[in-house]
Amino acid sequence: MKNFDTRTYNVSDFIEWSGAKLLDLSPQFQRRSVWTEKAKSFLIDTVIRGKPIPKIIITQTLTNNRNIRTVVDGQQRIRAILGFYNGDFSISRAHNRELSGMKYDDLPQEIKDDFLKYEIGVDLIFDQKFEDILDIFARLNTYSVKLNSQELLNAKYLGYFKQVAYSCGYKYVRYWLESQVLSDKEVTRMSEAELASDLLAMLVGGIQSKKAIPNFYKKYEDNDDGLGDANSKFDEVMSYIGATYNAASLKETNFSRIHLFYSLFGAIAHALYGLNGMDEVPRPHLTPESIGRVRMRLDEISARYDEITSGEDSAQEESYANFIDASRRATTDVAMRKYRTRFLCENLAQVLQD
Repeated sequence: MKNFDTRTYNVSDFIEWSGAKLLDLSPQFQRRSVWTEKAKSFLIDTVIRGKPIPKIIITQTLTNNRNIRTVVDGQQRIRAILGFYNGDFSISRAHNRELSGMKYDDLPQEIKDDFLKYEIGVDLIFDQKFEDILDIFARLNTYSVKLNSQELLNAKYLGYFKQVAYSCGYKYVRYWLESQVLSDKEVTRMSEAELASDLLAMLVGGIQSKKAIPNFYKKYEDNDDGLGDANSKFDEVMSYIGATYNAASLKETNFSRIHLFYSLFGAIAHALYGLNGMDEVPRPHLTPESIGRVRMRLDEISARYDEITSGEDSAQEESYANFIDASRRATTDVAMRKYRTRFLCENLAQVLQD
């Protein structure tokens, strides 16, 4: 039999309960309050933007004619909301440039009002014994899926690199899905954020091993030097790729393979800006007018790839054989990534030398 009720309460309700000492945020089974100020800022920005947050679970017990509400799950979220209202911390520029540095009292009145009216979903449990509440809390933590590497980064970092990478991922996820660079299943595990992070790191520091990506999250956790420029570069590279191949066309080529898409992105980025650590690699003279010739050469490379890997081309050129070898093993290794990018740059430079 159902022994809870689903309701919504405003932020102002939690503030009122806290002020009247009708809210218990320190039950024995809860985790300690360990959120960083940046994590709290990210939650507040979510609330201010009117986006949903996970439901809170609370119990309600009548004690001395007063309803005492105890937070079973969501303590840190409620602590962050109350702390912001009380002026304990401000909003980070990494999360909201317009409201950067503002505490609750600094906000425009309209935003203050919306903050207080924000609705939080709550599962309300009535008159449960302590043992039953422990059981509920244990069950809540039973169904957690082991986090992959990107999900761990998402949980650990909240700073500038994450915000730019995730923004790029959201912007281009539809293209990557429709071109089959990524699958629906992969996106449910944050693959668009992982790919965007990988590409953004390339623009910032040159071609990297995938294992080096956490270093960029850490380095740009508290500063955004150069990331704004990298964001603009990301958009321009994707614009050139989109002009060369719409999603349906890219899907028909080998550049829909994620490691070859990485190399295609790198070749276009090097042509436009020059990548760190690639000074000896030719930079194709890429212009909007040259897109047709770029498409023809990329189509040829993809077709040759198919011919060689299927065994139809027995007289394969050494450069193509090496390119394919670099596309089959250690595909996220720095040396293999650089080789593939160099190969594409040299081919595009040949066709664009006029």
